[in-house]
Amino acid sequence: HKAISFLFPSVNGCPRIISRRQWGARPPRSRVPLRTPVPYVIIHHTAGNRCTSQASCIQQVRGIQNYHMDTLRWPDIGYNFLIGEDGNVYEGRGWRTVGAHAKNWNYKSLGFSFLGNFSSRVPNTAALNAAKSLIQCAVSKGFLRRTYTLKGHRNVFATSCPGNALYRVISKWPRFKAKP
Repeated sequence: HKAISFLFPSVNGCPRIISRRQWGARPPRSRVPLRTPVPYVIIHHTAGNRCTSQASCIQQVRGIQNYHMDTLRWPDIGYNFLIGEDGNVYEGRGWRTVGAHAKNWNYKSLGFSFLGNFSSRVPNTAALNAAKSLIQCAVSKGFLRRTYTLKGHRNVFATSCPGNALYRVISKWPRFKAKP
């Protein structure tokens, strides 16, 4: 049992979540409250560089927030949470704020994005386990319905996201459904 908790550290069934304060997030320009529990979780990839250490993942997350806020002119980073190949989850907009990750689906979903490009390779085991744990965490904390549906971004918008390799993996996960 100790070996398992060492490999996949979690607190009350949740993965290790690096808070906005811990990664040095900029304050959002505005926030819209998310009505929870939501019925959907949508999986993305950032299509950028991979990160396998907390320091490199923090650098990636800060860069994404800057791009979303400064180039796209969004009020904050678009995703609710981001998942690194260091096995950590990084708080984006969090549980209680509407994201900007899937047009027409933001008000009824949580957006979880893997840090990296997963068109031709699968995220490592640490990242995949962190994502599965995050989904269970969302259910146990009451932010995601127990009867939730899991989707890839491409199932709700014309995009290649979350990449072919990652999409093949999540399509085998419980509660995945391509069609509405």
